[in-house]
Amino acid sequence: MIYPVIMAGGTGSRLWPLSRQLNPKQFLRLANSDWSMLQETILRLDGLETAPPRLICNEQHRFLAAEQLRKLSITGADIILEPVGKNTAPAIALAALQAQEEIEDPILLVLAADHLVTDCAKFQEIVRKSLPLAIAGKLVTFGITPSSPETGYGYIEKGEALSEGGFTVNRFVEKPKLETALNYLSTGRYLWNSGMFMFRASRYLEELKANQPEILQACRNALAAGKKDMDFIRVDAAAFSACPEDSIDYAVMEKTSEAVVVELDAGWSDIGSWSALWEISPKDGEGNAIKGDVIADDTHNCYIHAESRLVTTVGVDSLVIVETKDAVMVAHKDQVQNVKKLVERIKQDGRLEHINHREVYRPWGVYDSIDNGHRYQVKRITVKPGAKLSVQMHHHRAEHWIVVSGTAKVTNGEKTYLVTENQSTYIPIGQVHSLENPGVIDLELIEVQSGSYLGEDDIVRFQDIYGRAPQ
Repeated sequence: MIYPVIMAGGTGSRLWPLSRQLNPKQFLRLANSDWSMLQETILRLDGLETAPPRLICNEQHRFLAAEQLRKLSITGADIILEPVGKNTAPAIALAALQAQEEIEDPILLVLAADHLVTDCAKFQEIVRKSLPLAIAGKLVTFGITPSSPETGYGYIEKGEALSEGGFTVNRFVEKPKLETALNYLSTGRYLWNSGMFMFRASRYLEELKANQPEILQACRNALAAGKKDMDFIRVDAAAFSACPEDSIDYAVMEKTSEAVVVELDAGWSDIGSWSALWEISPKDGEGNAIKGDVIADDTHNCYIHAESRLVTTVGVDSLVIVETKDAVMVAHKDQVQNVKKLVERIKQDGRLEHINHREVYRPWGVYDSIDNGHRYQVKRITVKPGAKLSVQMHHHRAEHWIVVSGTAKVTNGEKTYLVTENQSTYIPIGQVHSLENPGVIDLELIEVQSGSYLGEDDIVRFQDIYGRAPQ
């Protein structure tokens, strides 16, 4: 049985303003209107004999990940939480160590949560075909058949042909210049490095012990001192922070003599830029990929995404235009790799648009920051049936709640009472309070905050069913 490990870290800053620090591209519906990139990755496994997938993600993304698994009706899928990013070698080590606790020396299939594969049948065929290589102790990586002289990917040079469609690995090559990439394409010996792998857990750990023992020991320590919290596996932050940072390519694959590459031609894309998303999106007769409320006149070869309002274009070509509730980004398709520079500029300017969208997802529901100004902020809050916000208080702000639909169960100091549609209640500064939806439909309310400081860090939690209160 295959043990899928899905790496769901990263921020995807090249796809700003859709992808943000607290809601990155792997959790967004980019290539599919129904499913996120993470969900598509999991659904791609349907038809293979696998254990429930294991996720590795950032602490800040834990509830996003859990909710997306829930929507797929997946149970028993542990989520390993990284307190700090240390690249792929430690992340996979955590998964391998945890897997060995549950299954005797499983075969790990390591996938990225933010890649697109359009031919799932071919993908599964190649995985099955490659399985004997992994069983035999090889460290299998999947190389993508190149379709262009891509300078944004690393490459793998094929060596001697083996059984099951595999090749020995002559070498791994960093992202090349255009002239070099053209040469690679012409030889037919080079494949794009996909960042997907398959191997026995024990073999990966053996190679890691031989080549980067400090990583292995730090990961052992972090897991041993960690704890299980609902579906989450929390590794010890101090132990994991001491772990060296390294990729699986540098730490293991470039050093082992047992690396094997299997060619994969299944419509793969890492969707690493807006131009890549334009390439895989359906287009109109003018070459435009359009999502949302858009009117385009004399417009050609553009990617236009409108989230919350009408976007119009006249007489433009080869542009990327992305509109969200709080930001608009316009770039030439040839310059989309530089979107990352915009994100850095936003950070340097002390702005917040790189962190989150106006809509923020929480384990209990979602809120939308409708308006804010000097000493006030207005939010539209949706609480799922049966969900409850933490028992909390604020030092600097008061809150006024107006119920629009549904019923709210409010604890306000020593009193607990119901607030129904068109009713309101007031929470003074410093008052311990909580909010719960006891009904069977969504609770919708408007929250008006007022006070000298309105930051999200002005929350003192006393109790929380989602594990966010101090222990």
